[in-house]
Amino acid sequence: MTNQLSIPELPFPKAWLPQEAYLVGGTVRDILLQRQRYPFDLDLVVGDHAIALARNIANHCKAGFVALDTQRDIARIVFKEGTVDIAKIEGETLEEDLKRRDFTINAIAQSLHDQTLIDPLKGKQDLEAKLIKMVSPHNLKADPLRLLRAYRQGAQLNFTIDDTTRETIRHLAPFIVEVAAERVQTELSYLFVTVSGGIYLQQAWEDGILSLWFPSLNQEKVQQAQSVDTIAKTLAQHWSQLAVEWQKNVGGESDPFLSLAKLTCLVSTSPEAAEEELTTLKYSRAEIRTVTATLSVLPSLLDQQVETMSLRDQYFFFQKAVTVFPCVILAAVAKGLKLESAEFLIERYLNPNDPVAYPEPIVTGKDLLRSLSLSPSPKVGELLTELQIAYIEGKIHSKAEAIELGREFLT
Repeated sequence: MTNQLSIPELPFPKAWLPQEAYLVGGTVRDILLQRQRYPFDLDLVVGDHAIALARNIANHCKAGFVALDTQRDIARIVFKEGTVDIAKIEGETLEEDLKRRDFTINAIAQSLHDQTLIDPLKGKQDLEAKLIKMVSPHNLKADPLRLLRAYRQGAQLNFTIDDTTRETIRHLAPFIVEVAAERVQTELSYLFVTVSGGIYLQQAWEDGILSLWFPSLNQEKVQQAQSVDTIAKTLAQHWSQLAVEWQKNVGGESDPFLSLAKLTCLVSTSPEAAEEELTTLKYSRAEIRTVTATLSVLPSLLDQQVETMSLRDQYFFFQKAVTVFPCVILAAVAKGLKLESAEFLIERYLNPNDPVAYPEPIVTGKDLLRSLSLSPSPKVGELLTELQIAYIEGKIHSKAEAIELGREFLT
């Protein structure tokens, strides 16, 4: 690492910026680490009038503009390829601004005009040592989300959290209650999608950061969540399509199934209690439904010999589980289901023509109403279910046989 860095390409002319303009924070850290960011995410500070500057640049570039904090003079310019945040320097000097930040590796600035590094807290030295080191206890307490962010950034960078920093985090852990739930959820999402995140999840639990949000969390649950990535890797070696399924989200910008499987391991085993925990953390309705549906069907895999499941049992299992199966299988194996016991269920799920996982109705409700002179009632639905099970069990093979069997059921 050197003190002279190549300035990343800006999405607008550098000449539009004032002389006192600096890249800061994670932007400089990642340049030093040669980490590529896409879409780009640049953080700049200027001496004054940050919002006005950002608005002018956005107007010239026909880009999006968001005033993030009018009181602190912070704005965001949104380009197709990424974002640029521009903020006013906090305090009287740039050095004072840097000393207000969370960790030393994020307290480095780079002049956009002469490329010089400004590193008053030796953050570059900590980068070389691969250390997450706090700037000060006061800074962590000022924004307690930084307590959780230490583990997230440790996971993303594969850095060790400094011993003094961890001790301070343990001391300040009760202040995490002050953080808005949405911000906690975002940090957890970053942690879940990081392959090495399990180790840091363990540390966060040991240091008292997670118990407020997951009251029933214990060592066993943390280990289950840690095991999910390894289980996914093993399963994907046999069924590569599962790897694709795990990266799908459950609606909008939700977390993927892989992350929700980890979340399933952390929450209460009661679907009702888990729903309360996830609602508190502001998870989306789709994410909550995925986790609670997974919890609802897990007992059918964990409380019996799966390989002895009848076709009837399998049918009812897939009726509840097929839409969340990628989450279910990971959570089930993490919680003790033997992989070899579940192979046949995986094969059924991955076969779009499987009659148990994806049943095609042998007969419709209208067929039964017309042929058996029935009136609409819940009994028709029950009859359809029994006929479908008879079909997958090989007892009937056609619509005519289904109607005849339905007549027998009614007599």
